[in-house]
Amino acid sequence: MKRRKRINNFSWVFRLFLFTVFIFSFLSPLSEPKEIPMFTKHRNRLAKEKSPYLLQHADNPVDWYAWGDEAFRKAKAENKPVFLSIGYSTCHWCHVMEHESFVNEEIAKILNDHFVSIKVDREERPDIDNIYMTVVMAMTGSGGWPMSVFLTPDKKPFYGGTYFPPTARWGSPGFKDLLLTIHDNWQKRREEIVQSSQAITEALQKRERPSALGEKLDQQILEEGYRELSSHYDARFGGFGQAPKFPMGHNLSFILRYWKRTNETKALEMVENTLLKMAEGGIYDHLGGGFHRYSTDREWQIPHFEKMLYDQAILVKAYLEVYQATGNERYAQISREVLDYVTRDMQSPEGGFYSAEDADSLDSDSKFEKREGAFYLWTQTAIEKILSSEEEKIFIYHFGIESNGNAKSDPHGEFVGKNVIFVNHSLQETAQHFNSSESEIREIIEKAKAKLQDVRLKRPRPHLDDKILVDWNGLMISSLAFASRVLNEKRYANAATKATDFILEKLVDKNRRLLHRYREEEAAILATLDDYAFLIQGLIDVYEATFEIRYLKQATQLTEEMIRLFWDEKEGGFFFTAKDSEKLLFRQKEVYDGAIPSGNGIALLALERLSHIILSDDLMKKADLLCQTFASEIKQRPSGYTQFLIGLDFAIGPSAEIVLAEAQEPEVLEDMIKAIYQRFFPNKVLILRPFNKGQLSSLKSLVPFIEKQGPQEGKTTIYVCQNRICQRPITSLEQLSAQLK
Repeated sequence: MKRRKRINNFSWVFRLFLFTVFIFSFLSPLSEPKEIPMFTKHRNRLAKEKSPYLLQHADNPVDWYAWGDEAFRKAKAENKPVFLSIGYSTCHWCHVMEHESFVNEEIAKILNDHFVSIKVDREERPDIDNIYMTVVMAMTGSGGWPMSVFLTPDKKPFYGGTYFPPTARWGSPGFKDLLLTIHDNWQKRREEIVQSSQAITEALQKRERPSALGEKLDQQILEEGYRELSSHYDARFGGFGQAPKFPMGHNLSFILRYWKRTNETKALEMVENTLLKMAEGGIYDHLGGGFHRYSTDREWQIPHFEKMLYDQAILVKAYLEVYQATGNERYAQISREVLDYVTRDMQSPEGGFYSAEDADSLDSDSKFEKREGAFYLWTQTAIEKILSSEEEKIFIYHFGIESNGNAKSDPHGEFVGKNVIFVNHSLQETAQHFNSSESEIREIIEKAKAKLQDVRLKRPRPHLDDKILVDWNGLMISSLAFASRVLNEKRYANAATKATDFILEKLVDKNRRLLHRYREEEAAILATLDDYAFLIQGLIDVYEATFEIRYLKQATQLTEEMIRLFWDEKEGGFFFTAKDSEKLLFRQKEVYDGAIPSGNGIALLALERLSHIILSDDLMKKADLLCQTFASEIKQRPSGYTQFLIGLDFAIGPSAEIVLAEAQEPEVLEDMIKAIYQRFFPNKVLILRPFNKGQLSSLKSLVPFIEKQGPQEGKTTIYVCQNRICQRPITSLEQLSAQLK
């Protein structure tokens, strides 16, 4: 799977130097290896690991090591290069490379004889992945997984790429030939390789990030970010660019804020068209809910079928926000379907959310071989056997089911004769075609979908990556808490609090230090910036959904810890890894958004929100320094930093503190909260001044300014404040609506 990511500013001279050692030697003929004896099947070291990805390789004949000192000590002792393979358990092409190369005993023997092989789960160790992805991006101009990097025994990279086929094809060298060439070079030209790896490492360590301290970001950068995105907008099918198309929900959330700020009608049209086209396409699971990873085609019809927790979290927030902006119930429906999928299929009994579901599963039509999309694809014949005659005709017309399959743009010819479920004719068109009402057609389609889902659930399910990651859980917690208010459904707040309590109890060490990963009752790996920032954001949302003061206290404590562990006192900004984490080649500071928004971008918004809640000048200053740190980088291409621009939009304002001073009128309070969340009003914080004296005393220790903002005349009262100046208190819904406008 490819990812879109910024290419670091390596000069063409450096790239030329990088490849000089290797290019000419790759062109020389290679001798064929001797006949290789068969291996005895055995479990390798990875059998002791917790990562589902590493465990998938525990039966490989490759003598794998997990990342750690043992592997590098062996490489030094035997003077061998290191082969570093990075992927994740639901990665389709990772599976392909394993089946083609890592279970191949001939290739395994080459690796075992001439290399020390290390396998890393990128989701467990994003710090390692980020470092070596930077290398691969610099070398090749693109990146993705599986990632294949060759290192010296002191962890310095000298060659890298992504997926390699076992033999040369598609313009890529064969993996076996590549291994033999690198081994030959290591024997004959080791000093040149070491020098090259040293040059690469020094270039990475000395990368110049233009100093932005003193520079300012203003409203103009929001305009530029919007214009850049607009220039790539696909007006016909929604989204940006051609194919493949990634959801990138944070881009849509930024555009929606731009619409709110400027009343630019095209901006709202861009967001609505994209979200509606995605919800109609095959990228959306019309039977079970949830979005697949990305679309291989421009029309959103043919997806890559894996489902990631973070995509559900980021996208559902965009759907909820546009529901607030438009009142269109279709967006609320999609939001519920996604969240119901997540809470049904992705939430552990303990409360945390699992990471992902695979694209591949066993296919009964292919002698139970694993195939991409097998769980989701249908033949027309199978559909006809399940549905009644009326249901079948309407379903086939509405979803464009064809006897020979509708996956016309299938990039690898894997879905021949199969159908992806995507809307081919709208509900209105279907109703007109069958001379019926939309409500009748909708009811028939829903019954048909339920029947097909019942049958689908009897198929072998895709592999579930059941590790629990704090950062991805933070995103999901935030969206669930927000949904509980927007949709007025407490069950989503319950799911959010259950996950939050699980993390705060289980994903900490004996010193209460936040950890990154949990699986099978083991929490491990020091948390990254993303873990802290995403969880803090989630805690603020959970507070606003429940008004439980403990979540606000925890958000404040974690923010202090985040600043202490990750803030760069010399040049500003947050590092990705903590100051006491494992020392890798260098410490990165990431602000560019990939599939997941950057930690610095989320941290900016969290700092802004928390500073408005507790009126902290220190946090406001830190947020301002954060903007200055990355100003010059963001100005180069603002559209690549939309999460940061969302935080900047909040910082520029107008932003509001809304204080609800509770009286003994619970129904009135709930009606006022509903009125607030019926509007798209993102740049606000919500604070409840509790009626209970004990709770009030506890809150005042965090939010002292609420002392004087009590209920008026025994009525629930709302104070809307901007720039620390409050408008007159209001006690009715009519007054609230007027002020919110």
